[in-house]
Amino acid sequence: MIVPVTDEGRLVLVKQMRYLWQRVSIEFPAGGVKNGDFLETAKNELAEEANLSAREWILAGQMNPMNGITDEVCNVYIATILSPAFKERDQSEEFEIIFLTTEEFKEKISKGEVWDGMTLAAWAMVNDRVNSINKNYGLRL
Repeated sequence: MIVPVTDEGRLVLVKQMRYLWQRVSIEFPAGGVKNGDFLETAKNELAEEANLSAREWILAGQMNPMNGITDEVCNVYIATILSPAFKERDQSEEFEIIFLTTEEFKEKISKGEVWDGMTLAAWAMVNDRVNSINKNYGLRL
């Protein structure tokens, strides 16, 4: 899972329909690791879902989204120094890319508009670091 942060301090998320729930979901870009290379997968997913590449990648941590059910592992990265990129999407994927300040993002969490468990867990892992990054850039969110 990738938490992209623009030079202006905005978070980059994707909005998509989750048909199992018949509900729109706002999430950080993410995807399943097929070849065992977490960072390469993250780079591909950022390009595919958000049309971005990042020059700086920070591994924020690792989690298991449901450790009583699966042995799946999710690496959470913070991606900064972003630039446009393009990678062909899977035909079944349709995303709207959205940019939110951290305050707008927190508001969407409190309103229940951000309800994806992995996105919420990733935010818990990176919140302090993202705020620190923004302060280092002299940004006020």
